[in-house]
Amino acid sequence: MTYMDPNSEELYTIIDRAIDEAMLNGRFLFNMKSYLTGNKWTRKQTKELIDSSSMVELTQVVDELSQYIARDKYMSEAYGNVPKPQARKIRKYFETVINDAKEYYEHRRPGRPKKSAK
Repeated sequence: MTYMDPNSEELYTIIDRAIDEAMLNGRFLFNMKSYLTGNKWTRKQTKELIDSSSMVELTQVVDELSQYIARDKYMSEAYGNVPKPQARKIRKYFETVINDAKEYYEHRRPGRPKKSAK
């Protein structure tokens, strides 16, 4: 068994709850960028997050919602209880969570930040 950082475990729980809250209640409470910045996540931790099963699940849900919105027959059975306008909002929210993590990862490159020219 591998060691899991308590911050990572907490974030994975938050992501799972954010998925549930968005799908069941239509509430978008979690901001990935604020969480990562506020808790000063390292580039290594962020890479582990991007490769984690929670993010894979989130990406899979985005793909399924895209198929549902495009009127896929099988996804209509799975997500038929979610109105399409709501499905678009949920998809956009999940895409934002994924993209925020990737942007934070790119922003946390090693080395000194470049100074702006005066």
